[in-house]
Amino acid sequence: MIGNLYSLFLGSSPNWYKNTIIAFLIFNPICFFLLNQLNFNGGFIIGWFILLEFIFTLALALKCYPLQPGGLLTIQAILINLTNPYSLLHEIENNLEVILLLVFMVAGIYFMKNLMLTIFTKLLLKIHSKTKLSLLFCFVAAFLSAFLDALTVTAVLIAVTIGFYRIFHIANSGLSYSTTDHNIYDDSTLSSDGKDDIENFKSFLRDLVMHGIVGTALGGVCTIVGEPQNLLIANVAGWEFIEFFLKMAPITFPVFVAGMITCFTVEKLHIAGFGTHLPLRIKKIFHEYNTYDVNQRTDILKLELFIEMFVGILLIIALALHLAAVGIVGLGVIILLTAFKGITKEHDLGDAFKEALPFTALLVVFFGVVSVIADQELFAPIINYVLSKSTDIQPQIFFLANGILSAISDNVFVATVYINEIKEALDMNKITRSQFDNLAIAINTGTNIPSIATPNGQAAFLFLLTSSLAPLINLSYIRMVLMALPYTIVLSIVGYLSVVNFL
Repeated sequence: MIGNLYSLFLGSSPNWYKNTIIAFLIFNPICFFLLNQLNFNGGFIIGWFILLEFIFTLALALKCYPLQPGGLLTIQAILINLTNPYSLLHEIENNLEVILLLVFMVAGIYFMKNLMLTIFTKLLLKIHSKTKLSLLFCFVAAFLSAFLDALTVTAVLIAVTIGFYRIFHIANSGLSYSTTDHNIYDDSTLSSDGKDDIENFKSFLRDLVMHGIVGTALGGVCTIVGEPQNLLIANVAGWEFIEFFLKMAPITFPVFVAGMITCFTVEKLHIAGFGTHLPLRIKKIFHEYNTYDVNQRTDILKLELFIEMFVGILLIIALALHLAAVGIVGLGVIILLTAFKGITKEHDLGDAFKEALPFTALLVVFFGVVSVIADQELFAPIINYVLSKSTDIQPQIFFLANGILSAISDNVFVATVYINEIKEALDMNKITRSQFDNLAIAINTGTNIPSIATPNGQAAFLFLLTSSLAPLINLSYIRMVLMALPYTIVLSIVGYLSVVNFL
């Protein structure tokens, strides 16, 4: 019976992974009890262990989806009183906009996938230089993230890349492009030529999606709507859209330029796995698909594309002007697209929510880990150290501290803690308004720029890692870290020097 239960535990995960998770679950409560008996701060120490163990589950997301092992760790943290359900609920309430965004906006993008795939397929065919295509993906993702938000743009990148992979897979399986029930996870259906080219194609797609996801960080740091913590910081500081953009510009503009130069350099010099070109045979497949798509485009399909384009324009306007919370706008997109495209049956709506809901559940589990960080004050020593330093060097220390903490936890949580601390200092006349503005800028840029070092640093990166796209293109946690490393080093250095010189 025990053996059967073990065989079911975490499904098809490797035995060593299952044993490691079991060891974590046994180790934590025993050590917590012993440390408290010895008058050590067991909650603080085991809290750090649980944070590192959760990062371990993220690092091996391709072995086992992090929801189950991470969820077990969070449940255990609640049971041994490192946090409680009410603290978890508080973190969820603070991040409700992000949750609504995932539930509704990602589903809304699903109903726009035909338009997105058409646009990006034409770009893929018309731009012959891989370097130019990479720069375009990075620039467009940055531009859209500045006026929309990083998670929405990431959903677009995922949808487009899966569409590319599907076209290639169907063509190499000898099926019609009109096929709807083809399993793109089954490589056994590929022809021998397809198997020879598939690794290069996966590497090509990895390059584009990683340039795009870094672009979301480059653009997301610039405006109020780019990242969730930007709006929080702007509200506390009392900054409007234009004022926020102008105050961040001395840091964000040099970082953006450095990001584009880095994109060009890693492609040209084939650094960190970048630089893979699209095989000619696969490019021919996309030409054939484009011809097929144009020939099969009836008046109804053309009207659907027009509807998608019109709703897409409304989406950009609504998000750029911040007319409503992003998730509410996403719900409006779903209603408009499904109504005017005649999608009225419940089971036709269900597929749109499959991509985002597992990640939404994982994000709530992650908020459980964040509530452990908050309740056990895991970052308190670092925060106190930074606030004890001279005001002349505080901006650069804030930039580095926020970057490091964001890379291992959650940039929204880190930004919340720091901005509230300096707001309290301002209210108590410990710092001037000018100092407060400089520190707020350092907090925003620190939580957005160095945090690209790890997938758990930003929700968009974590969304990509845990999406259905990641296993298709062999994008693991470690590979994401390595591919982001050139960007992390260059952007962090440029950001730090900008903080030193301009704040």
